[in-house]
Amino acid sequence: MTQHPTPLPNHSDNHQVPTEAKHRNHRWHPPWKKFPKQWKKWLIYGALGIGAVVLVVTLFRPSPILVDTSPLQRGALQVTVDAEGKTRVRDRYTIAAGVNGHLERITLNEGDPIEEGAIVAQIDPLPMNTQVQEALSRLAEWRSEREGVETQRPKPEAIEQARVRIQAAEANQRRADARVAQAQAALAQAQREAQRARELEAEGVIPRQDRETAELNETTRARELDAAILAANAEASAVEVARAELAVLQQEQTDPDYLLDVYDARITSTEAELSRLRDRAARTNIYSPVSGRVLRIQQRSAQFVTEGTPLVEIGDLTELELVIDVLSTDAMRIQPGNPIWLEMQDAEPLQATVRLVEPSAFTKESALGVEEQRVNVIGDFVDADTTFGDAYRVDVRIVVWENDDVLKVPLSALFRCQQDWCTFVVEGDRAQQRQVEIGQRSNLEAEILEGLQEGEAVILHPTRAIEDGSRVRGR
Repeated sequence: MTQHPTPLPNHSDNHQVPTEAKHRNHRWHPPWKKFPKQWKKWLIYGALGIGAVVLVVTLFRPSPILVDTSPLQRGALQVTVDAEGKTRVRDRYTIAAGVNGHLERITLNEGDPIEEGAIVAQIDPLPMNTQVQEALSRLAEWRSEREGVETQRPKPEAIEQARVRIQAAEANQRRADARVAQAQAALAQAQREAQRARELEAEGVIPRQDRETAELNETTRARELDAAILAANAEASAVEVARAELAVLQQEQTDPDYLLDVYDARITSTEAELSRLRDRAARTNIYSPVSGRVLRIQQRSAQFVTEGTPLVEIGDLTELELVIDVLSTDAMRIQPGNPIWLEMQDAEPLQATVRLVEPSAFTKESALGVEEQRVNVIGDFVDADTTFGDAYRVDVRIVVWENDDVLKVPLSALFRCQQDWCTFVVEGDRAQQRQVEIGQRSNLEAEILEGLQEGEAVILHPTRAIEDGSRVRGR
């Protein structure tokens, strides 16, 4: 064990303070203990006052407002018209009963494929066939009666004989006229001879007997002329009689014409009725005009139906189109060729294009009971191979404007200030109000034309608590 030397006592100072007492005399004391007791009280009160002021300022100083922010970026922007629509078979054929009659039960079912020209329904043809037979009987009757009218006409031989008699009578008349002319010439000659005989008798050249003979000859010739004239007149009368007989025959030839017109009209009417009845009889078998599928059976059971009663609807499900009704104000922005996107649950959206914006609007009552003017927009599927059927409801977005490189801001960051649009931009820890000019707008974003720069952070959903210069802090 090491032995430490014992220090020697210091006898140079008889009044040396012991070590423990010396350490007690050099212990540290607070500064305020050096101040007088009155000052110490004021220092304590002052410190308490300053602490109270700091506490009050800290408690009443406004804390930063927690906000959601989003930086401005450039990217694609689509302006769409969102609406509800439905699918529709482009060419729907509603097959109706062509005639009144008893419909036989339809054996087809909805969804069954059907070929063009196949029978889809049948109506009992017996009543139609009976009417056709009745019309055929009437037609045969009218034709027979018409032929009977033809037998009442004079035979062509009789008319020809009448014409021959006229020709013979005219020939006799010409001969009689010749005899009249001959008798006139003989009378003139007899008159001249009688005159010479009287002159010669007066001169005593011839005896009285010769004169009397000449005068007798004159008288005879005069009587012959009268007879010839009478014969000529008789022949002329015979000509008139022959002509009258021909006229009678010709009149009898045309007299049945009115009866023929009557029968011809009846025959024409019966033929028209027969054609109509045959057509109606042919329509008792109802055929499909196109190939496709049965969309709906409207009258399945056997029953009596009237002409025009809808029976079956047929269409081609591969030829579908979209019918989207939009507000007339939105329809003004839609043009043929605009893309249409169909929202599909758990699948990629399907694309279609606008084919037609119908020119006429219609009035429709909204869910809130407000009457709205709406317009049908017709669209065609880009991909014909779809799983839709007829009259399926779809949610669509019609793209009316798009750009792949625009500076855009969320709509939730914009608000109205006076007649302009404004937003709050975060600068440091302060919110600064900015007036902006916007262009195209979608349902979520808007195009910024002036007032903001790319990369600046805007406040989303600004509340009334945020003012120009307010302290903010992002969540």
